Amino acid sequence: MSDSRPRPGLARVLAVSLGKAIPLVVAGAGTEAVVLSGIRKHPVSTLLHPLRVQVQQRGLAGDEQGDLTVHGGLDKAVYAYPSEHYAWWNARRRACAQPDSGPPLPYGAMGENLTLEGLLESALWIGDLVRVGTALLRVEAPRQPCYKFNAALGYRHAVRDMVQSGYSGVYLSVVLKGEVRAGDAVIVQAGPRELSVDSVNQWRRDGRRQLF
Repeated sequence: MSDSRPRPGLARVLAVSLGKAIPLVVAGAGTEAVVLSGIRKHPVSTLLHPLRVQVQQRGLAGDEQGDLTVHGGLDKAVYAYPSEHYAWWNARRRACAQPDSGPPLPYGAMGENLTLEGLLESALWIGDLVRVGTALLRVEAPRQPCYKFNAALGYRHAVRDMVQSGYSGVYLSVVLKGEVRAGDAVIVQAGPRELSVDSVNQWRRDGRRQLF
């Protein structure tokens, strides 16, 4: 079993999460609609129970997306999110949602497949290679949230907050298939280092068009 104690200086996976495409109620301009979404992910591999999950070319085995025109696919096969941002999101929900915002967000609540410790967006560039378990992944882009994210987080400014904060997480493509589990070390190999994830997030904050 993986050691659950923090290891300074080493990035690692805290949880591997999957989700099925299920109905999601979204609100806007005084109306409600029901859409199909796979944003609600749940941990299937944790530090206490580090089960192995297969990484396939289009994502993790057993994971689903509701709208493949904007989610999933080769360039968005795996979504990784830093665990360090969870405290900030819990505080934002308490400040912006209903008085009782419920319990703290569990890992997977951001819609991520891999909840990471020790690897922030500021350390990554487009094209970097990321080795997790026996899989090799490539950084493709920071997440650009859609309206479904507001529904998942439970308050209407969640999309704005992700864009403004830069707490986006990153989409990864699969270079080499393999297996991942909670507790796996995360090793980054520098790519061309021409465009940083932080730069893309800054352009989005400034309202510029996506340039890649």
